[in-house]
Amino acid sequence: MHFPKTKKTAVRASAVLTGSYVAATTMEEVEDYNQLDLYCYFTLGDLTSLEIKVETSLDNSNFVQETNLSISGATGTLTKGEFTIATTGNFKISLPVSAHYVKVSAKGTGTVTSSLLQIDGFLSWM
Repeated sequence: MHFPKTKKTAVRASAVLTGSYVAATTMEEVEDYNQLDLYCYFTLGDLTSLEIKVETSLDNSNFVQETNLSISGATGTLTKGEFTIATTGNFKISLPVSAHYVKVSAKGTGTVTSSLLQIDGFLSWM
């Protein structure tokens, strides 16, 4: 199979956040890549924090949220993963991916006045 080794995609245009999760554009044909980098350009404004969640799907209907694993002794605990930041600035989220679809959602906690978030996605095969 021949495909480009990288692909840039606009995930979310710069916009004010809301107090509930809002899904951005769903990325399709992600299975040709194994790494996703989300370039986030963020202005906190009057918010307390920003939360981002990433979900993947095989059929564009049943989405599964990325998880975090914490280990204590012989016990591993999975929790649904959210990326949280409480300062203005640009940052990158890097994730391995193995799915056909990826959906990124964001919300603000606090007063959304003057907040902005733009997200660009960069898929690569490593």
